[in-house]
Amino acid sequence: MAELLDDLRAETASLEALLEPLRPGDWELPTPAAGWAVRDQVSHLAWFDDAARTAITDPDAFRDLLAASATTTPDDLAARSREMPAGELRAWFASSRARLVEALAPLPPKHRLPWYGVDMSAASFATARLMETWAHGQDVADALGRTREPTDRLRHVARIGVMALPYSFAVRGLPVPAEPVRVELTTPGGELWTAGPEGAAGVVRGPMLDFCLAVTQRAHLSDTALEVTGEPAAAWMPIAQAYAGPPGRGRPPGSR
Repeated sequence: MAELLDDLRAETASLEALLEPLRPGDWELPTPAAGWAVRDQVSHLAWFDDAARTAITDPDAFRDLLAASATTTPDDLAARSREMPAGELRAWFASSRARLVEALAPLPPKHRLPWYGVDMSAASFATARLMETWAHGQDVADALGRTREPTDRLRHVARIGVMALPYSFAVRGLPVPAEPVRVELTTPGGELWTAGPEGAAGVVRGPMLDFCLAVTQRAHLSDTALEVTGEPAAAWMPIAQAYAGPPGRGRPPGSR
């Protein structure tokens, strides 16, 4: 957990470095997510950080929140804070993230926590917040025309993307393939990262960055350098979804 939270702090710092020089008007720049400006990406993270802390400190209160917000969409939540001044929004994200990390720090990695979709271990919970930070940070970077240097923290995003394979099918009401998929990725540092059994019926190969962009739906599969072979892999990758919630709209071909 200590190593994972160090990486979460580092990913948070990476996003804050993008936000720090922004002028008030920059917070209104459109991002690749339809209808969302930079401010909406940040408020989304802050709102769910607060929800995550509630799930840790008061699971029953979180379940009440979950029931009360059953019909509330991310677009609804984004709209609630659109009048918040940029300085207040940035301070909200900083404080919500700090409180979340503080709440996560003493938990054993296998401690179970309630969340949207399915309960998660504390380690997976922290990994999910890192994945969300990276993905929404990518939206911010795209809006600002910035290219971020990929880091080995992407291994966390890749891991949760692989773990979410069954969820990607289940959330769409589709049967999960019976045959396994192997994932072979090249890390930003040039090392080989793998998941799944050798000799699997389906294989996904390519840069770890491209895989992470695909499973967070920040790039259309056709805009990546991923090689997808075998029926189960071919069925999975177009719908791969590393985050909880309803099926995402993804990005159209040619948008990256």
